[in-house]
Formats: sequence, C-alpha cells, structure tokens
Amino acid sequence: MSLKEKIEGLFGQTEFSPDDRIVYEQFKTALRRGEIRSAEKDADGNWHANAWVKQGILLGFRMGKMVEMSLSTETLRFFDKDTFPLRPMTLEDGVRIVMGGSAIRDGSYVAPTVVVVPPAYINVGAYVDEGTMVDSHALVGSCAQIGKRVHLSAAAQIGGVLEPVGAVPVIIEDDVLVGGNTGVYEGTIVREGAVLASGVILTRSTPVFDLPNGRVIKSDGDKPLEIPAGAVVVQGSRAVTHGFGKENGLAIYCPIIVKYRDEKTDASTKLEDYLR
Repeated sequence: MSLKEKIEGLFGQTEFSPDDRIVYEQFKTALRRGEIRSAEKDADGNWHANAWVKQGILLGFRMGKMVEMSLSTETLRFFDKDTFPLRPMTLEDGVRIVMGGSAIRDGSYVAPTVVVVPPAYINVGAYVDEGTMVDSHALVGSCAQIGKRVHLSAAAQIGGVLEPVGAVPVIIEDDVLVGGNTGVYEGTIVREGAVLASGVILTRSTPVFDLPNGRVIKSDGDKPLEIPAGAVVVQGSRAVTHGFGKENGLAIYCPIIVKYRDEKTDASTKLEDYLR
C-alpha cells in the first residue's frame, strides 16, 4: 500500500502496534523533507487541502504518549507527546537559526536559506519555502503554507488549522511582505507579491475594501478570503451608520487595499534583501 493508504487505514484505529509507529515515522519524515504537504496548488492556481496528510498529523497526537522532553540541567520543564519532538536540524540543512530561543516542531518543512529570528515558532505540518524570513515573535501555525522570499515581520501570526481535515490552511504565496503584528487566520489566501501593512487582521469573515477596483472582497461560501496578487493592504475603519454607534461616532475596523504593488512599493521593501 502507498503511504497515503496506510495513514488512512490507521486513522480509524485507537490502538497501535510498533509497526504502526514505523509507518507514522515514515510519514513524519516525508513531511520534514517536503515530499508531502498538507495543501498544494493546482495547475489552475487554486489551493486544495490534502486531507490524508492532516489525518496523519492528527494520528500522531492520538498515537503519542506524554513524555518529559527537558534536559536534566533545565529548571523549566517540558512535557509533550513523544511523536512531536523538536525538528532535528544540522548545519547541512542550510537554515539560519539565530541564537535566542526559537522552536521548530518536527513534521514541518523548512527549506534551505530560510532565516529564523528568535523567539519564533514553526508548528507541525507547516511548509516554509526558500528565502523566507520568520522574524522575532512570529508564529507559523500548523499546516500553514509559506512561499518563497516571504518576510513574516516581528509578531506576525499565521494561524494554523488541523480540523476539519478538508479545510485549506492559511496560504502565503511567494514574495509577500507580512507586516509586524499582522494576523492571518482561518484559511485566508494571500496571493503572490501582496503587502500586508502592520496591524492588518484577516479572517474568513473579514470584508476587504478594494479602493482601486471599487469592490468589496469577501469569502465565498466554502471558499476562504483571498487577497489578490500585488495588493497593498492597510488598516482602515468604516463608520457605524445607525443607532448608538452613529450617535457616538463609532467606527469598525476594516482592511483596505489602497493600491497594487508598483516600483515605489518594491523599493520600500528592498531592505528585506539586506536582512537575509
């Protein structure tokens, strides 16, 4: 049987043999090498979740046993499932991990030339492609897909998703700049070259106002919110137009696309090349 068939067969079980554990370790190794992914892009540009991969990750939580993961010299103790230790890393991986206390969980793919600045965290099932910088206090959630040459600025939060298994995780495509204190959640797709300014929050239920095109972008049924390629998104607000809100001059947060990326925008983000 294929690895996919083996994982799907094990997913319904509650008790596991040593041979089952071997299958799981093969699965986790394939995740770590980037040979399998929790989500992939079709030829037509649409993203789809690989439900069986997410099943495999959930299987690891069910199969694992709580163990102590601390060193004997440490005062602060760590306890977790033995199926999810830290990702084994060597100099040959080509990943620049700056000293200071970051953590990368096993079952994640981190490509050569990625830079991780402390303290940062990359969770299981995440895929972080070449040339990306995961800056200080940034989070890459479970199964999140991060493209090439992305900058996740300080305190950026990329949400994770494991259940439902068919749900597409957060997708950040190539050459995206995610500003500081920005949050991207609930399967939002940010297309290539977009710029999310500091403090922008994007969720499935967030309407995005596209000023250059005079439209409102929303998630469509089962489809997630999608930020167009090259969009420059900033924090904005819209006035409450009735009742108590209007009487008190209240406004509601909303993200606004103020323009699409141009030479001036590219020049302002050129600093990223010098930080890598």
